[in-house]
Amino acid sequence: MSEEINQPKRTLKTALDRKFGVSEVQDRERRGRRDDDSRGGRKPFRARGESEQREDRRFRDREDRPSRDREGREGREDRPWNRDRRPRRFGDRRGGDRPFNRRGKEADRGAAPVYRQRPEQKEAVFDENLDEKALEARSAQVEAIEDPVSNPPWFKKLIALTTEKGREREGHFLGEGVHVVDELVSHHREIVIAVYVVEGFSDENLIEKINEAEVNLHVLTEEQMKRLSSTVTTQGIIAHCRCASNKPNYEQSRSVLTLVDAVQDPGNLGTLFRTSLGFGSNGMVLGRGTVNPFNPKVVRGSSGTFLRVPFEYDVDLVEQINFLRSKGYTIIASDLHARQALGDIPARKLRKMAFLVGNEGAGTNQYLIELADETVKIPMSSELESLNVAVAHGILSYEAAKIQEELK
Repeated sequence: MSEEINQPKRTLKTALDRKFGVSEVQDRERRGRRDDDSRGGRKPFRARGESEQREDRRFRDREDRPSRDREGREGREDRPWNRDRRPRRFGDRRGGDRPFNRRGKEADRGAAPVYRQRPEQKEAVFDENLDEKALEARSAQVEAIEDPVSNPPWFKKLIALTTEKGREREGHFLGEGVHVVDELVSHHREIVIAVYVVEGFSDENLIEKINEAEVNLHVLTEEQMKRLSSTVTTQGIIAHCRCASNKPNYEQSRSVLTLVDAVQDPGNLGTLFRTSLGFGSNGMVLGRGTVNPFNPKVVRGSSGTFLRVPFEYDVDLVEQINFLRSKGYTIIASDLHARQALGDIPARKLRKMAFLVGNEGAGTNQYLIELADETVKIPMSSELESLNVAVAHGILSYEAAKIQEELK
């Protein structure tokens, strides 16, 4: 017993060859798998872990699946786990299948996807009327054609009437359109020389009216009609007429006239004629610088009614104002700075009146306004600076017609 006590103690040291936290049983299993693999043996598939089974299936699917390239022939884009996924669109959440709206909120599942679109391309809008320079260039081009078959002399004379110089030289004008020709044939048969229609013109009533009036009727080709027309789209009928007009009767006891100062837009002048006719005006005096009343656009703008309004044109308005004042007329100018309306003028001054209206942009010449006896304004909202000359003339003509009716 004492011997055992005196003997030194021995310590048994064991090398730990397994990983920390791995039990001895797990270590023996790991060593057994390693020994089996070294001897060429392998455990059955079912004995392997779940992760190994998934990895094996993944490689097996890759081997069985046909490969596709980027162009769609053979490639990896056709993966089985991607077949049911839609392609990502602009605005989709990364990794998700629901689009986002602009505020960052998820859009409804049933909502249609929103794609960026190109801005709508608006078609160029061209003026329906051809300007004077275009008409002169076309007339010169047609007159230069020497072929007597395709461009006979009588057609050259008609082409010349599409320009200002040609109308002044020949003393004739063209009236274009169904309503214009109807008006000219019905009320001014004495000045109508001939009517030209395109092949296949279908207004039988107008053709019958032209024949009853015993007006010469000629047929043109579509190309010839386009050359005569002052519009992009022609109505297929044009009247050839002599320039004529009646002077206003300045001796009447009651009268309403319009003095036109340098109105250059043919459409506005045509509207002035129609307004004068509609409110019973006794005539118009066109000052120098105003567009010619026989311009085809003026004729069309008035629907051919301009000849039913007595008028003079290319007149010196200073002399005309002095002449009208000697005949008892009150010259009334429209002015934005005037302090009275037409109804504020004493009735004795309105038995014979002449309105003075001016240019679209510059307005009435200030010198002419100073020559006027009265200046008037049209009451309207301060939000608008001025009215179109044709609109202003229409309002004044309506008020003048009411005053004339009360003076009877």
